[in-house]
Amino acid sequence: MTTTTEVLWTLKVVYTIYAFAIMSLIAWFAYRVTRRPESYKTWLTPKVFYTYLAILVVIGVGIHILTYNKIPWVAWELKKHKIPADRIIEVQIKNHQFIFPEETPITINCGEVVKFNVTSADLTYGFGLFRPDHTMVFQMQVVPGHNNELLWQFHEEGTFYVLSTEYSGPKGARMKAPDAFRVVNCEQKVSQGRE
Repeated sequence: MTTTTEVLWTLKVVYTIYAFAIMSLIAWFAYRVTRRPESYKTWLTPKVFYTYLAILVVIGVGIHILTYNKIPWVAWELKKHKIPADRIIEVQIKNHQFIFPEETPITINCGEVVKFNVTSADLTYGFGLFRPDHTMVFQMQVVPGHNNELLWQFHEEGTFYVLSTEYSGPKGARMKAPDAFRVVNCEQKVSQGRE
């Protein structure tokens, strides 16, 4: 299973190359605009310019079509109404505090489908799950008066912390639950899958 870190690194490389291609188009246009009229004889004609522009548009749309479902949480969001959860974890947020249903870290088995149902009693908060290296696993906005649900299946072992990812006043910057979740038994799942 591809992690968000791997996917986002790949997308970063693809979009960097694409950005350089777009900058080359802008550079070509700037070069042509600043040249004297008597030196306009070149193979870089408007036809070449618009062809290159069309190719960039096709590549840009193609990148989006090919990658929209590669970000791990997109598929879950599109199909979550059809996927039964193995476990539901109810988290409440009130007065800039995360309130978990049991003592943390909450242990989750690798491969277990978990539905996080997060509710807010007062303000709009964020519920972001992060790895120890501070890369994000997922996040969602938590709106008061609603069940804010997110379905997730863990494929990497480790301990994760929760951080509020939405502005909820000055106290919101300190909203962190260290070592909130621990995912275990990933090596066992891998060895079972190879048998």
